[in-house]
Amino acid sequence: MSVTTAGPATAHAPMTREEKKVIFASSLGTVFEWYDFYLYGSLAAIIGAQFFSAYPPATRDIFALLAFAAGFLVRPFGAIVFGRIGDLVGRKYTFLVTILIMGLSTFIVGILPNAATIGIAAPIILIVLRLLQGLALGGEYGGAATYVAEHAPHGRRGFYTSWIQTTATLGLFLSLLVILFTRSIVGETNFAAWGWRIPFLVSIALLGVSVWIRFQLNESPAFKKMKEEGTTSKAPLSEAFGQWKNLKFVLLALFGLVAGQGVVWYTGQFYALFFLQSILKVDGYTSNLLIAWSLLLGTGFFVFFGWLSDKIGRKPIILAGCLIAAASYFPLFNAITSYANPALENAIQNVKVTVVAAPGECGSLFNPVGTRVYSAPCDVARDFLAKSSVKYSTETGAAGSGTVLKVNDTVVPFGPDFAKTATAALQAAGYPSAATNKDVIKMSHPFDIFQPRVAAVIGLLFVLVLFVTMVYGPIAAALVELFPTRVRYTSMSLPYHIGNGWFGGLLPATAFAMVAATGDIYYGLWYPIVIALGTFVIGLLFVPETKDRDIDDWH
Repeated sequence: MSVTTAGPATAHAPMTREEKKVIFASSLGTVFEWYDFYLYGSLAAIIGAQFFSAYPPATRDIFALLAFAAGFLVRPFGAIVFGRIGDLVGRKYTFLVTILIMGLSTFIVGILPNAATIGIAAPIILIVLRLLQGLALGGEYGGAATYVAEHAPHGRRGFYTSWIQTTATLGLFLSLLVILFTRSIVGETNFAAWGWRIPFLVSIALLGVSVWIRFQLNESPAFKKMKEEGTTSKAPLSEAFGQWKNLKFVLLALFGLVAGQGVVWYTGQFYALFFLQSILKVDGYTSNLLIAWSLLLGTGFFVFFGWLSDKIGRKPIILAGCLIAAASYFPLFNAITSYANPALENAIQNVKVTVVAAPGECGSLFNPVGTRVYSAPCDVARDFLAKSSVKYSTETGAAGSGTVLKVNDTVVPFGPDFAKTATAALQAAGYPSAATNKDVIKMSHPFDIFQPRVAAVIGLLFVLVLFVTMVYGPIAAALVELFPTRVRYTSMSLPYHIGNGWFGGLLPATAFAMVAATGDIYYGLWYPIVIALGTFVIGLLFVPETKDRDIDDWH
């Protein structure tokens, strides 16, 4: 492979109409990704009731979330499949196919009969659709990023590709608007019965616009030039992953850039939402509005950091984002607790809760997919405390002594009414009731943002989003520039989807499993902190700066 570098351009003409069309058409696929992500996440309970109705409610929710997770897990395989096609056939037609598969999968969920109508076939088809969608998504982002970067003028790749990163906000707001509008029109009862299908069905309009625009686009200049010269790869997979000279950059991209980017991204948006709802017990309406406002305020910084990366480099911005995020997570999440639920913070600081169990009675609570059912009294007690956001420690008692819960000086023995008795003891000691807690933050409408505590939480969440924009804004340009044109689509897609789909996508469940296992509501933050610091070290030592590479001449 040969690498050509050139100095950064000193003056830039405004975007042409064709360049704007390229960015718009490429970004629509990412809008689809986020629109469906938020749709499925918001409606998981309803989908569970519709397609897994043969199972108890708790099991339905687990299966619905597992079907959701399946889409994440297959993304790297989609990256391999469609990346290979993209490097053999071309960028334009490959990501035209990916958006068709992705869009049709979303639409078909809206017309799919439920389990009451077609039985076991319903959940099977739903999972197949999720798998197809995950495969298509595996090829979508790499195609969009490669296509935009190969159209961008030298010295502006960071700025051009950063527009793709802003579409997460558009996808979020689009899904929220469609869900809220549909709910208000049909009512909650009808929405749960059939109205939930409408948001999936209207996605066909987004698909139609995207396909129509993409049909009008030309192949990327870099791929077209390479094809004319006869230098395309005949075997992209073996060249990308079977030759060390390229495989080493795939590994560096994963561990020196994308793993850290993935966990910082998911911590700033999805774990923050999970932390508000499941740990701080902020209601879903308020939690979503808080996150939405932070995203709205922060979205422009995707473009800012993309633009800045054209000036000072991709590497310093991404790695700085990883380092600053890792150093800031504990104080930031402590501050969010202080403003969002001060009564809970006070209880955590002043109430001593201990689970005392006989030797060997306490097992592992690591339960990242939520499917385990606990039977040992020690495990049942600790699981109850974790889900109640109670900070606790575990002590070993005498052999054969059984399990007891100590709340300050009150002893609660384990028994049939343990949850009820423990809840009463905890509330008497100072832990707030989730149902009656007057101190928990609450918004009455979308523009109820001028309460001091609401404004403070939005500000803290905005800082988390700012870290997201630092690591995510320049990442597309960095990945595109790291690999030669002949295997670029294949090479960049795989580390991106492993880093985001696996390291990032599994973060909320894994972090909560760590919280449950330790009794510390902040312990789950060690997951993104350790990975972000690892990325900082590896990236600093081994990842090259790429902003001045001439990717058109790099075969």
